[in-house]
Amino acid sequence: MSGSVLIAVTHLLGSGHLVRAAQLARALAEDGFSVTLASGGMPLRPMAGEPFAFLQLPPVRTEGVDFRNLLDEGGLPAAPERMAARIAMLEEEATRLAPNAVITEHFPFGRRQLAGEFQALIAAARIANPAALVLSSIRDVLVTPKPARIAEAQERIARLFDAVLVHGEESVLPLARSWPMTAELAGKLRYVGYLGNTVASPPLSGDGAGEILVSGGGSAAAMPLFDLALEAARLSSGPQWHVLVGRGVSEGDFARLAASAPANATVERARPDFPALLARCALSISQAGYNTVLDLVAAGRPAIVVPFDAGGETEQGVRAGALAQAGIATCLRLDALTPQRLADAVAAGIGRPVPRGLIAIDDGRRAAAAVKRLLARRRWPADP
Repeated sequence: MSGSVLIAVTHLLGSGHLVRAAQLARALAEDGFSVTLASGGMPLRPMAGEPFAFLQLPPVRTEGVDFRNLLDEGGLPAAPERMAARIAMLEEEATRLAPNAVITEHFPFGRRQLAGEFQALIAAARIANPAALVLSSIRDVLVTPKPARIAEAQERIARLFDAVLVHGEESVLPLARSWPMTAELAGKLRYVGYLGNTVASPPLSGDGAGEILVSGGGSAAAMPLFDLALEAARLSSGPQWHVLVGRGVSEGDFARLAASAPANATVERARPDFPALLARCALSISQAGYNTVLDLVAAGRPAIVVPFDAGGETEQGVRAGALAQAGIATCLRLDALTPQRLADAVAAGIGRPVPRGLIAIDDGRRAAAAVKRLLARRRWPADP
């Protein structure tokens, strides 16, 4: 056994943070670590059968991009008692495990509204094990906040964190593209590759070949894209359009989408065989979230990405621009997009050759190896 690791994550809008944290937990467990994943967002799927232990905190979520106001499952403001219970559960788990390493997903670069519980977790872990390694886990692109918040995050990195695991490649998208870099932060960065599932999912059915596949991740943020795609389908001839709607979209909105679909389009809920559908589609239309982009890269199919940029979000725009520059996808902006322009882009994109091998996808082994190296240096400081 390589030691124990406690990972803390709270996804608020989509499911990407939890998906990435779970993949990291899986990789660490398969490399010999005893891993516990504590999740404070809405339950996504059953975690039974995973090689790691799972702790569900009383969940919180947000409405759209209003990240300042945390809500409970029923959409009411999260009560102080709920927030206190979350902290107590994290502290109890850290005390019980006395972990060799604590990993916080996205914090302190984001989730400042949950800073109290992340810091309480770190403090409890270091009381239980003064040698505990504290790491931040982040994606390749961050949303750049106001200068005061950048300074706050930089201070926390310097004071609390031993290193930062960047799930990306510096040669593809250096963190400096989206976050101001200091010499101290640069010295703590460990680029560990793009973190995705490298095992292809078996198709659940034989459908999907040659279609226009429209997807939008797990949240309701893709509703404007879905509406636009169905209007574009109405203007199109040729392949069938297939719209996959995430579980974060309400039943009412899902029913409205299904009712508005033209004869050449089908609307259904997101499916676990999405990678298989993607691999045999004629063209993909999606946003540019981290996990979606990795699925696109793995599939190697012609793609149109429409980055989510509501509420001042910049992350997907930066990533989509890099994809377009590399020739992997066509980038279109929602505020300048019309159904006809989308239909024309689809017609032009079908059959377009897509370069392969520009972005390598890792299953987490590089991240696990980095954690082992950091732990070794923590235990034996004289090691090179």
